[in-house]
Amino acid sequence: MPGRDQELGSYYVGVDVGTGSVRAALVDQRGILLAFADQPINQWEPQFNHHEQSSEDIWVACCIVTKKVVQGIDLNQIRGLGFDATCSLVVLDKQFHPLPVNHEGDSHRNIIMWLDHRAVNQVHRINETKHSVLQYVGGVMSVEMQAPKLLWLKENLRETCWDKAGHFFDLPDFLSWKATGVTARSLCSLVCKWTYSAEKGWDDSFWKMVGLEDLVADNYSKIGNQVLPPGTSLGNGLTPEAAKDLGLPAGIAVAASLIDAHAGGLGVIGADVRGHGLACEGQPVTSRLAIICGTSSCHMGISKNPIFVPGVWGPYFSAMVPGFWLNEGGQSVTGKLIDHMVQGHAAFPELQAKATARCQSIYAYLNSHLDLIKKTQPVGFLTVDLHVWPDFHGNRSPLADLTLKGMVTGLKLSQDLDDLAILYLATVQAIAFGTRLIIEAMESAGHSISTLFLCGGLGKNPLFVQMHADITGMPVVLSQEVESVLVGAAILGACASGDFASVQEAMARMSKVGKVVFPRREDKRVLPGNFWELMKSTGMGPGQVSRQIVTEKRLLRPSVSPIFSGVYFRVQKWH
Repeated sequence: MPGRDQELGSYYVGVDVGTGSVRAALVDQRGILLAFADQPINQWEPQFNHHEQSSEDIWVACCIVTKKVVQGIDLNQIRGLGFDATCSLVVLDKQFHPLPVNHEGDSHRNIIMWLDHRAVNQVHRINETKHSVLQYVGGVMSVEMQAPKLLWLKENLRETCWDKAGHFFDLPDFLSWKATGVTARSLCSLVCKWTYSAEKGWDDSFWKMVGLEDLVADNYSKIGNQVLPPGTSLGNGLTPEAAKDLGLPAGIAVAASLIDAHAGGLGVIGADVRGHGLACEGQPVTSRLAIICGTSSCHMGISKNPIFVPGVWGPYFSAMVPGFWLNEGGQSVTGKLIDHMVQGHAAFPELQAKATARCQSIYAYLNSHLDLIKKTQPVGFLTVDLHVWPDFHGNRSPLADLTLKGMVTGLKLSQDLDDLAILYLATVQAIAFGTRLIIEAMESAGHSISTLFLCGGLGKNPLFVQMHADITGMPVVLSQEVESVLVGAAILGACASGDFASVQEAMARMSKVGKVVFPRREDKRVLPGNFWELMKSTGMGPGQVSRQIVTEKRLLRPSVSPIFSGVYFRVQKWH
């Protein structure tokens, strides 16, 4: 079997393009990071809800970090390269040159970012078609997907962009093309963000119905007519030109890519949990939910058979783990929301000064400050009167309503550091309640989940992790390697090299359990009841919930929930 005779001196490079930076790691066959580097990347926001980047900037950053992580290494030991990235839209002309995605005509800014919400009108019209492909995205397409963005370009930048376009790439696929010259798309990208079906391919009728019939021409050459499973080796490997840019040997295997959250799922979900006292030990991998928490949060659950979950994306076949169906829940801009709440508070300068004086991050300081002010009560009681509705950038799952806005209730005139710490706690709890609702929606549809596997930047925050354990009532597994997304990218390179027989084998060998965080039993008495059930008791489905926030005291008092910091239910009336 491939890989049995490989020594531990075989290395793989994983490259992860996130929202604000590019990161790379050198990873060995055991999944251990031997070197790490990161590089910030530019973002532009020319107007509200328009978010843009540059594919040229991103490629330069990829080259910088890759050269750093292979310094001092015998390049002959590097066997494979894998990319993951945000699901942003890259636009190139027929000669593969950047095209502008903005009214200013700046072709350097040729990426519409994943979090861009300019195509609200277009996504509403697409959803009004009720086309059958929508059942595979939770029943409602998100503005974060590519079809509405493409339609926006056609309707708003016809002459400067649309008519000149030769290639529309998901950012992960752009990177693999840049490395190999192969225009093949990853099954992950096309299935999750472009309405492609692993079983049926493209649906001509959808593109014609939504007004994008020109993409059907020439066998979908502009958006992809060669589709490969993640981890498949592309072409003849790394081209000489790309090898020079990246500081790697020409010809090494380059894998078909993954979206960043899916790489995180790959990096954590297959770990051997024996000896940790977890419910998922001895159970199928389908009992595990991977949560990738960074700028946003993604919830990745797999199943042997397709499960349709209202408001949750999927089911997608083989989009993350080959042979399994994937459902993807999500919360938009969770990490960004925490930053927004903390940095916008009047006491933020004081927080910065005190954290700097202690040589701590602001969040480490806030966590320790919460321990000081909680006194003898569980930390949950600190937010008994303060409630956060976290949908500041719309709700991705399970309400699937991009028009929702955020809210804070229970504010006082106080603006001191205690007040900031409690607002921070309430925001973290609200995000954890959102995760709980997504899990309950998935379980109601047929998933059976017992353990959470969490990674990403927010996984480094002990309070964030503990709140997820306490509020969901499930243990949270953290990986031995904190940078699990990069491990997932390296797993792709390992598979492309042929050193492992399958993605599943590489997952089992390269993913390892680090810390396990269990729900705190002493805080169980202050956890809320099932508020998802309260919402359902009104007889309204997630897609019909009212905009009216229920603020009646009897729903917010401790008799119902002492720490319901999510205010995460919407009803038209209360019976």
